[in-house]
Amino acid sequence: MTSTMSSPQNISQSEQRLNINISDRVLTWFDQHGRKDLPWQKDINPYRVWVSEIMLQQTQVTTVIAYFERFMDELPTIEDLAVADDDLVMHLWTGLGYYTRARNLHKSAKLVCSEYSGVFPSTVETLCELPGIGRSTAGAIVSIAFKQPAAILDGNVKRVLARHNAIDGWPGKTPVLNTLWQYAESFSPDQRVADYSQAMMDLGATLCTRSKPSCSLCPLEQDCLANAEGTQTDYPGKKPKKVLPVKSTQMLIIKNPEGEFLLEKRPNSGIWGGLWTFPQIDSDQSPTDYSLDRLKQTPNAIDHQQAYRHTFSHYHLDITPVIIELNKSPAVIMEGQSQLWYNSKQPPAIGLATPTKKLISKYSQ
Repeated sequence: MTSTMSSPQNISQSEQRLNINISDRVLTWFDQHGRKDLPWQKDINPYRVWVSEIMLQQTQVTTVIAYFERFMDELPTIEDLAVADDDLVMHLWTGLGYYTRARNLHKSAKLVCSEYSGVFPSTVETLCELPGIGRSTAGAIVSIAFKQPAAILDGNVKRVLARHNAIDGWPGKTPVLNTLWQYAESFSPDQRVADYSQAMMDLGATLCTRSKPSCSLCPLEQDCLANAEGTQTDYPGKKPKKVLPVKSTQMLIIKNPEGEFLLEKRPNSGIWGGLWTFPQIDSDQSPTDYSLDRLKQTPNAIDHQQAYRHTFSHYHLDITPVIIELNKSPAVIMEGQSQLWYNSKQPPAIGLATPTKKLISKYSQ
């Protein structure tokens, strides 16, 4: 696979003439076919745009809609988010994954309120100084909320531009990413910038999809190099595969006589940071010893369940659920408020790690 166009400087005169009206074609398509009724497209302001863009990172629109609406119902303003309890923020994010996004969202809200009196910065450069806001998210806020020219380059736009210009290589590599940004900047119009940003995201999400793109319906079909070569699925380049290491753990599903589960709050950094999980021990450790050492009692029953695999971006985790039934609730719980008894029938508003949420649902009475 060879790239026939590696940077905007290499565009021929005939291609330049075609590219002049790229934004016009994209906007015409958007007027007829673009999505205009998504929740974050209503009552547009920087806060709503920002929250939606963070949620949409590595998450599909259909999944995000319900989370966004629930988040806005609970925390309708940046001031509400800034003063919200950590557990509430993580509770509202439970199930979306990539929880660093939620922690950074909370941090940035506090900074905007303390450093900018609750008023969002309106430049890409200043927005990028806030935790969790990168160049593309900043561009979306500036173009959609402030209606000022700014390019975006989320995953959908990367795919559109990589195919349209036959840009070889994985976008995670700096030279490839820089080339994509050059095209994103050169194609962005000075007018209708909010609509153009939304249109490019819609184009990638609805037509220029990862597999089986609908090229005949695309406004860029006539000068898309990948379409001309029949190599759409070659772009963008794939991330180099690597063998993920495998770790293992025992997840202790400790139940008291009332059917409540013992949960522990994880440190803010690391895996499942700030979330509540079942206590964990190494695979070679004894659940009975844990109960004696930490809970000061011999379990009424211990039942090892079938192990299953949970995969992170950088390793596999083989989880063995171990059900431990106690005769009574230990008096040692609640030290430092890092543990609690979770009642699944009247659940508290806390953030749960995905395996914890699934196991609670499976083993609730």
